[in-house]
Amino acid sequence: MRLLKSFSFRLSAIYALIFLGSVAIVLGTYQLVSITLPRQAVKAALQSEADALASAYRGDPRALVAPLERRAGEDSPRAAFHLLADRSGAVIATNLPSWPAYGGERWVSIEADIYRDGDEDDHEALALDRLLPDGTRLLMGRDVEELDDLQEAISAAALYLIAATLALVTLGAWLMNRAIGRRLAAITASAGQVMDGNLGERVPTSGSGDDFDRLADTLNLMLERVEAGVEAVRNVSDSVAHELRTPVTRLQASLRALAADDRPGSRAVADAVAEADRLQAIFDAVLRISRIESGRHAADFQKIDLAELIGDAVDLYGPAAEEKEIRLAQKVEGELRARGDRDLLIQALANLIDNAIKFAPSGSDVVVRGRRDGDGVRVEVADAGPGMDEGLARRVGERFLRGPAAQAQPGFGLGLSLARAIAELHGGAIELRPRNPGLVAGIRLPTPPGP
Repeated sequence: MRLLKSFSFRLSAIYALIFLGSVAIVLGTYQLVSITLPRQAVKAALQSEADALASAYRGDPRALVAPLERRAGEDSPRAAFHLLADRSGAVIATNLPSWPAYGGERWVSIEADIYRDGDEDDHEALALDRLLPDGTRLLMGRDVEELDDLQEAISAAALYLIAATLALVTLGAWLMNRAIGRRLAAITASAGQVMDGNLGERVPTSGSGDDFDRLADTLNLMLERVEAGVEAVRNVSDSVAHELRTPVTRLQASLRALAADDRPGSRAVADAVAEADRLQAIFDAVLRISRIESGRHAADFQKIDLAELIGDAVDLYGPAAEEKEIRLAQKVEGELRARGDRDLLIQALANLIDNAIKFAPSGSDVVVRGRRDGDGVRVEVADAGPGMDEGLARRVGERFLRGPAAQAQPGFGLGLSLARAIAELHGGAIELRPRNPGLVAGIRLPTPPGP
């Protein structure tokens, strides 16, 4: 079913049908011109000859012998054959070695072999068999041996031609399907990379300048403009966040100075300080994410023992879990190694654990698990909280995205964005899936090469 949905396969099938149809038309035309029309001409001539003899017939069969013999002896590319028999079946004149029994007026094909000097000449005659008014049988024919031989040759050749055509069409369709499929696969792979966030990916070209190359050039131009637009928006947001950090810092200092005085309204000033702190945290998080996504963060990549990293993160959030009466546990399967920036990875894992503790109900479990996953490793945090629907899960990592369950919880909607940026910096990805109840948030990382 998947093959039938392939555009290249359908195009190859159409090409094969058109090619086979063309071969059929050529064979049919040759059959018409070389065999069908000549046979019809022979039939028309025989019909005319038989009608002429029947019109001249006056009841004496022997009067037809001389015209029939003259006809048989004439110099013609098609030898003439005949049979004249009376109403009792007695042969009056013939030059045929054998003939079929009379079965009514009809066209018949008969063997008209001729023996000369001990050799046999094979002839196939097309003959008109009819009765004259007094019951005399008149059978007149012409040699069509070369037409029958040609018909047999065409039939035999058609079988080989159709077989060869099917083989060539199949080979051509496979080559076409392979060529088109490879080009479409390259475009699909590039589109997948772009959807995964790699806006620098470009569709490869073959240099042939064909339709696929022109399509690739158009898509690459579109991607360049999209990347430039996204980078412009990112630069503006970074600049805004960076420029606002200084006035916000000054605002925080001024508000804290006011909050230190025991004056009326100091409670409101304290609230303003809290909001300024929250604003400062947002700016810091946005700038951190932007630096990581743009590659401006100076990452210190080295081989890391993920079991140790998981243990440190669990120890860090142990008190927070105990305060909420949540059982925080870890499960590490075998030796797990990765290559990356330890501080960034522990920050990403910390965000996942923090979210799990934040949304998990009291008395439930939060499990941090590390395991191998194909040619990579995976670190997962499973909770028994409200979870997340598929629509939100597909948008994981969008900045300031918060689900309905998160509205009553503190936070900015930037934790998963930071975790995704860190995972992608390490060549990995962040994934969410429902647990029923709860959610499993995981980070997949490639394993480092070498021992």
